Amino acid sequence: TNTNTIAQLRLPSSDASCVHLAAHVFSPSLHAAMLPKEYRIPMPISVEEYHVGQLYMIAKHSNQNTDKGGEGVEVIQNHPIEDEVHGKGQFTEKRIHVGSSLPGWMRSMIPNFFYITEKAWNYFPYTETEFTCSFVPKFHIRVITRYEDNPGDNDECMEPTVDGNGAPVVREVDVIDIVHEEIPEKHRKECANLTTFVSEKTGRGPFTGKDWMTKHSPMMCSYKVVEARFEVWGLQTRVERFMHRSVRDVLLVGHNQAVAWLDEWHGLTMEQIREYEAKMQAEANTKLGGKKKSTAGAAGVAGVVRAAGAAAAADGGASTEGATAATAATAADPPPSDVKVAEL
Repeated sequence: TNTNTIAQLRLPSSDASCVHLAAHVFSPSLHAAMLPKEYRIPMPISVEEYHVGQLYMIAKHSNQNTDKGGEGVEVIQNHPIEDEVHGKGQFTEKRIHVGSSLPGWMRSMIPNFFYITEKAWNYFPYTETEFTCSFVPKFHIRVITRYEDNPGDNDECMEPTVDGNGAPVVREVDVIDIVHEEIPEKHRKECANLTTFVSEKTGRGPFTGKDWMTKHSPMMCSYKVVEARFEVWGLQTRVERFMHRSVRDVLLVGHNQAVAWLDEWHGLTMEQIREYEAKMQAEANTKLGGKKKSTAGAAGVAGVVRAAGAAAAADGGASTEGATAATAATAADPPPSDVKVAEL
């Protein structure tokens, strides 16, 4: 959305004031470097097993993250696709509505058409997901994922990251240890201590020692290249770092739970998974009063966006208007411990 288009809209006074702040901060000519990172998350399961486990996780979180006052995810598109390189897959487009979860004073500043768009191209074991914001045109998160049966030691798994001119961009590699890293306090009850965990169905665990990734079989790794963009003058570096911190928490919690819930989903057939998905969706719809919406992923993405807003507000060097616009657009709640699992 450009400022000329915004000027032609007839908005309520609260919406117009917020758009004015956004137009003041966002520069169409701003093309600062993004902050890419490669995350590697080893897990003691196989890629074939995780195809079922991933679907189970999404369905379960769809139900858990839904309540009668919760936000909804509107499915815009959901259809099969085919790619010359990756083969057959599924494309989904969703609108994640987060407005009513904001504080009251924040809602008075946020346009009523505020939402986050998620587009996903799933060619398991390869996926691409991107998140954009209807109100913050310079906000963008892109996640490229590939799953492989190894402990995370394949340096050639992911394609190099390049900038707009095709030049290579150096990216940091961050290995997430789901066994030994500290879980954010708010999510500790939802996760398991994998140093004492033993799967009854598979006999896997406990996972001890810093070298657990090389001692257990099977072992897979979720390779994820995350490109975070927040091209707002004076805020970009700080906000993008907060965005990565939030994404990292999502990945740590979600992959820990994939192992912690192993006995719940291991051995299920695809038909059983589809039945479980239908059951969880029905329960979610009941909580939302029968509306065909679900909050799967909404809390997670909103948490990432809220963290970005908190970073902007905390930047003492930024202008008041800039911090206010970024905070309003990103719902400044405490980062990033309130993040729930999104479909990253």
